[in-house]
Amino acid sequence: MTIDDATTDGERWLVIDGRRWRRTDPALPDDVQAALRSHLGRGRGAVRAAKAAKDPRAEAAARRRVDLAKHGLGERGPRWWDEPEDDRIARANAAIRELDALG
Repeated sequence: MTIDDATTDGERWLVIDGRRWRRTDPALPDDVQAALRSHLGRGRGAVRAAKAAKDPRAEAAARRRVDLAKHGLGERGPRWWDEPEDDRIARANAAIRELDALG
């Protein structure tokens, strides 16, 4: 099942400096998006700190946090427009639970 065929490439992709980035799944509730973006920001900060400290283990853990958040937002992994909305929201909530468990 795919999301409405009226969804355009402009609604699916964001182009910055000629590079195409997948947009966040628009079906995700605002609170879910906010929680995932919070985790994403913390993950990105942890990547910077780990790189500065030259700590490859911490960097890998931080990159995992970023990856989980990006998957939850629909910006990585299966294309959100190709999946049922309920599955996408369930994946986002599962990502939040996993990220919350990481601390």
